[in-house]
Amino acid sequence: MPINYISEIKELTNPNVHIKDKDHVNKIIHDIVNGGVKKLQIVSDFDRTITKQHENGKKHLSSFGMFIKCPSVTKKYLEAEKYLTAKYFPLEVDPSIPSQEKRKLMEEWWSLTEEALKGMAVSEGEIEKTAAAADPSLRDGTAELFKDLNKANVPILVFSAGLGDLVVAVLKHCDVLFPNVKVISNFLKYDEQGVIQGFNGETIHVLNKNEFALKGTEYYDLIKNRDNVILMGDSTGDAGMADGVSHANAVLKIGFLYDHVNDSLPSFMDAFDIVLEDDQTMDVIRSILKHVL
Repeated sequence: MPINYISEIKELTNPNVHIKDKDHVNKIIHDIVNGGVKKLQIVSDFDRTITKQHENGKKHLSSFGMFIKCPSVTKKYLEAEKYLTAKYFPLEVDPSIPSQEKRKLMEEWWSLTEEALKGMAVSEGEIEKTAAAADPSLRDGTAELFKDLNKANVPILVFSAGLGDLVVAVLKHCDVLFPNVKVISNFLKYDEQGVIQGFNGETIHVLNKNEFALKGTEYYDLIKNRDNVILMGDSTGDAGMADGVSHANAVLKIGFLYDHVNDSLPSFMDAFDIVLEDDQTMDVIRSILKHVL
C-alpha cells in the first residue's frame, strides 16, 4: 500500500496549509521521494520566501529595502524609491489585476528603479556591512535546510527579482552561501570608478522568472539530469520559475501567502500545489525532504 504523505506528514495537516488537489500532491511527493537526492533540485525566490515575510509585527525588509540603508545612497534615489514603491507595490500584490497588465506595470517599476540607481557609488563592502547591520531573519529552519541540502549535494537556485548584491550579502552573512547555491538576480553594474551604471544583463522582475536564463551556463549543466523540482515562492509569478526546466518530471510548488489572504488564496491555490498561510518557517519543506534525504 503506497504511503499517503498528505496524512503521514503532520506538518501538511495544519489548518494554515491549503492543498487544492491532495491526490495530485501526494503523487508528486511520491515521485520526488522515489527519485531521491540525485534527481532533485530546489528553486526558490529570496525576498519573503527565504527571508521571513514579517517578524514581531513588522514586515520584513526586502533586498532593495536593505539597500536604501547604505550610507552612500543619495537623497534623490531615496525619494524615487519611496515614490515607486508606494505606486507599484500595491499593484504587485493586487490579485484583481490581469497578469499581462501586471507584467507591464512590473517592467515599468524595474526600469524606473534601474534609472534611479544610475550614478550612485555604493560599494560591495558597504553593501555587505549594511546586510550585516540589518541582521535579516531567514525563515526558521532555513540554515538547517540549506546545510542538509549542501550535505546531500542538492543544487539550490535562488531566483530573485530583488537586488542580487544584497541577496548574496545576506546569504553570506547568514552562513548559507554554500557551493551548491546559485543566485540569479539583478546585480549592479559598475564602471571603473565604482559608479553604478544600472543592472548587469536582462532585468528580472516578479513576473518574468524562469530557468531559460540558465541555458548555456555551468549551473544548467549541473541540473540538466535533475528532473524533480521543489519550488518555493511568495507571489503567483514565482510559480513559473521552473517553466524553463524542459526535462521536468515532478515539480512541487509551495507558496507562502501573507498579504490579502482572503482575496489572494484562490489564485495562490491555482498557482501552487501547497499554500502556506502566514507560515514563517521551513517546516513543511523540511518535513517532505526528510523522506527524500
